[in-house]
Amino acid sequence: MASADPFRLLGFFCLLLQLFSFFHIGNGELEMNYYRESCPKAEEIIRQQVETLYYKHGNTAVSWLRNLFHDCVVKSCDASLLLETARGVESEQKSTRSFGMRNFKYVKIIKDALEKECPSTVSCADIVALSARDGIVMLKGPKIEMIKTGRRDSRGSYLGDVETLIPNHNDSLSSVLSTFDSIGIDVEATVALLGAHSVGRVHCVNLVHRLYPTIDPTLDPSYALYLKKRCPTPTPDPNAVLYSRNDRETPMVVDNMYYKNIMAHKGLLVIDDELATDPRTAPFVAKMAADNGYFHEQFSRGVRLLSETNPLTGDQGEIRKDCRYVN
Repeated sequence: MASADPFRLLGFFCLLLQLFSFFHIGNGELEMNYYRESCPKAEEIIRQQVETLYYKHGNTAVSWLRNLFHDCVVKSCDASLLLETARGVESEQKSTRSFGMRNFKYVKIIKDALEKECPSTVSCADIVALSARDGIVMLKGPKIEMIKTGRRDSRGSYLGDVETLIPNHNDSLSSVLSTFDSIGIDVEATVALLGAHSVGRVHCVNLVHRLYPTIDPTLDPSYALYLKKRCPTPTPDPNAVLYSRNDRETPMVVDNMYYKNIMAHKGLLVIDDELATDPRTAPFVAKMAADNGYFHEQFSRGVRLLSETNPLTGDQGEIRKDCRYVN
């Protein structure tokens, strides 16, 4: 039998490489330092803007962290959350699950700085991911390495799916674990991500069922009295500034105080108590309460997993010029 022509084999392998390259580019992948050639200063610009906004409006850092969760849990990390109601789009911000979210207006400041440097290059979805990473640092949390970029922006919103996909304040632990598992986040990382509650606060609307007409027996009695002072009526005005923080000791620090509090039955929500007592999660809670370094390690891993949830890449979606509107 005649041997194969080496030149034909070489040509065949070259063709395979070209085809692989075509499909790789078409589908795309997230990667480290995606903008190294197209916009080398992109990540530094985002970091600088996050710092500036934090010193002007401290609570922005908490908003960036919450934005990441609300955006990525609903279908994809694609900045659909940032879209306002216009041009046939119904904003996800209208959902009751978005109650209390704020500071969307400051995303435009970050985007404008990027557009000035590199027009139509950096996606709003990557702004969501990187601003969360940098916001965590401003909250004295871990400096999270390995946040990949290259996300693209959605051309629509998913308002109809928000109520189903984003857990309610008082959903059961099983429901929350199931939600995270559906996007590839394991129990240990889920427990760590819930540690973001260390910088969160809960409106009295979502607390009073644990205080009235009788106090939830799982609450520490002295803590329950404190909560009743914060929420003095069983029918709070949802538009009033009536809330309690999850962490009274270090309220603007991403640390393990949340776990110490819930082990002492000083959590705000039902899930906080369940997290500390359920056999699936209690060992992780105890370990995180005892070791802030371990919490930061798992929290970083959880944020990385969350930020890579089903992104649009390659030629999918678009790069919005204004994060509030499709092009």
